[in-house]
Order: sequence, then C-alpha cells, then structure tokens
Amino acid sequence: MRRLPVYLRVDTSGSMKGEPIAAANNGLQAMIATLKQDPFALESVYISVITFDREVNEVLPLTELETLQAPTLVTPESGPTLMGKALDVLMQKIDRDVVKNCPEQKGDWRPLLFVITDGKPSDKAVYKEMTEKIKNYKFAAIVACAAGQDAQTEPLKSLTEHVYTLATMDGASFTQFFKWVSQSIAQGTTKGTSSSSIMLPPPPSEMSVVF
Repeated sequence: MRRLPVYLRVDTSGSMKGEPIAAANNGLQAMIATLKQDPFALESVYISVITFDREVNEVLPLTELETLQAPTLVTPESGPTLMGKALDVLMQKIDRDVVKNCPEQKGDWRPLLFVITDGKPSDKAVYKEMTEKIKNYKFAAIVACAAGQDAQTEPLKSLTEHVYTLATMDGASFTQFFKWVSQSIAQGTTKGTSSSSIMLPPPPSEMSVVF
C-alpha cells in the first residue's frame, strides 16, 4: 500500500505556553481521533510531528495512523523560534522517510506539510535559505497558519501560497484548525497525490485566507 506522508510542524516557543499549547494538544488529539474513523486514512496516512522553539525536535517519527498515539507538546520558558532550522530538519526527515518511485515499485504519495506558528523566524537567514531549498521537494500541499495577533504572515508567504490566520489561540479555534487539517488529509487519501496538488477544503469561519 502506498503511503501518504503527513508532516506537522508546530511552534512550541515560550509564547505558546499556557492555554495555546493546551489547545494545540487537544486539537492534535482530536485530529488523530477523527482520522482514525476514516477507513481510507487508516489504509495510507502516516504522520510525523516536528516541534520548533529554541530547539527542533521530531516528537513523532513518521508513524502509521492505526498505531499512532498523539505526542504531548511542551514549551520552554523562553527562547528563539528556529523556523529555519525546523525546515532543514524536515527535509532531512523527508529524505529519510519518503519512498521514491523506481522501476521496482511505486513510491509514496506526495507528502503534505502543515505549519502552525504564533510568531516569526528568529533565524531569518537560515529560514530564507531553507524556503528556497524546500521548493525542490514536491509536496501535494504546504499549508501555513499564523495563530494569534503577534504571528507574522509575510515569512509564511515565502514558504507557500496557502497561508491562513487564526485570530485567537483558544481551544475552539485550534480545534477547528485541526479539524480542517484532518479534512485536508482526507482529501489527499481519496484523490491521491502522486502528480498534482490537492484541492484544500474551505476553511472554517475561525480561519482567514491571506492573499
């Protein structure tokens, strides 16, 4: 069975401490529970979670949905937001994880990437370099969400054309965001993502499109 690799990059910097990180954890658990009810997703979806703050951590290696347990996201007290380094680590994981097409077998479906941050990259030079390099990776979709009033959308627009905002970082907003992510992943399982981008579902009212 061809896999659909799904990568989640989640900002866990100090500004996410308290209600935002609790809401993100609840939303992530709800997303996984929803996907497990989808037979198409159970057949093909593999999920990886990479967090970034003053460090970058692969808190969940690429794991099949059926056996997956949601990791608990934690935040440091303070420190930089290493979004550039997180992209570098992501590309290393994709090189390691994703099976490419070859004469002997069909490779995995094109991966999906979802990024959520409440700030901006502290490592701006590295981030700029990595956003150029990541264009060589054929994602079915890269989706970025700027959460909260302090999140900057301009850096995300250099990463992808699919940029959204969440005005607040409360439980209801994060729940709707992760519910929408699960719907987007489900689109990938039914349409296939070998040669073209997926059509993202309409966002919920809590999310706004950035043009």
